[in-house]
Amino acid sequence: MDHLTSIRQPIESELAEFVRLFDESLSHTDGLLSDTLQHIRKRGGKRMRPILTLLMAKNLGEINLTTQYAAVGLELLHTASLVHDDVVDESGERRGQPSVNASFNNKVAVLVGDYILSTALYYVSRTGNTQIITSLAQLGQTLSSGELLQMNNFKDEGISEEVYYQVINKKTASLFATCAQNGALSVGASTEEVKAAFDFGLAIGMIFQIRDDIFDYFDSKEIGKPTGNDMAEGKLTLPVIYALKNAGYESMYRLAKKVKNGTINSDEIAVLVDFAKVNGGIEYAEKRMNDFSEQAKKYIDFHVKQSDIRDALTHYLEFVALRKN
Repeated sequence: MDHLTSIRQPIESELAEFVRLFDESLSHTDGLLSDTLQHIRKRGGKRMRPILTLLMAKNLGEINLTTQYAAVGLELLHTASLVHDDVVDESGERRGQPSVNASFNNKVAVLVGDYILSTALYYVSRTGNTQIITSLAQLGQTLSSGELLQMNNFKDEGISEEVYYQVINKKTASLFATCAQNGALSVGASTEEVKAAFDFGLAIGMIFQIRDDIFDYFDSKEIGKPTGNDMAEGKLTLPVIYALKNAGYESMYRLAKKVKNGTINSDEIAVLVDFAKVNGGIEYAEKRMNDFSEQAKKYIDFHVKQSDIRDALTHYLEFVALRKN
């Protein structure tokens, strides 16, 4: 049995209901809006974030309609943020298919992103749970502030591991944390249980993004982006940050600054990628992933009693850390 099958096994019927509700939320009868939403529905994806919400709810109680509405609202917010991100990044592709802005145009993408965001608010309001509603609103603020922090970091000549963690916390880990938290909230978990679920999701999200950043240092058809793509977009990620701090040569710092001001070329990116690999950047990033994995394992050890949920969350953690795309 593969990881994804093991992860989904305890919540198969509930996940099927989530997919039905989510697809329903992205359906409309109006021509252009209908076409655009249908284009987005085709992406599908692994549903890792709603799966986390459902598993956390089942760990602490029984999955109910509040859980489902919370999961749909969060996935819609995530979807809206991706549509808007593609406009900001001028990206032509998302999950192996043309992005909304590439298939239609920027105006349509912005408006459809706004429509999906409003739909997220509608679904989360149906939970009737003010804590869940508040958490979604706060998550929207966090995701936006993370994008702005990253943009500001491009302009700043400093190269900081601490700022890197701040960015991935806001842009990625906060979403996983809120998914886990809202799963707990949806079944009336205690304050302590909700906080523990949030911290577990945060650790998962940090692992997810560090693994994503490691992909950028290797060629792979599965990943679907060229080596050094992050650097081409002005981003310095953990492997090269570590190498610069621990084996920094002035020539490499000069190239790193060219990444940040957007003047680096492909040959120079290749030099930085090799520099990060040779000087332990990948190993260090994997070590930090392992640190966060140990945090997450403690949650499973102390807060998960049901064997099927324990197995599912263990496989979830392994999948996030070891995934190939």
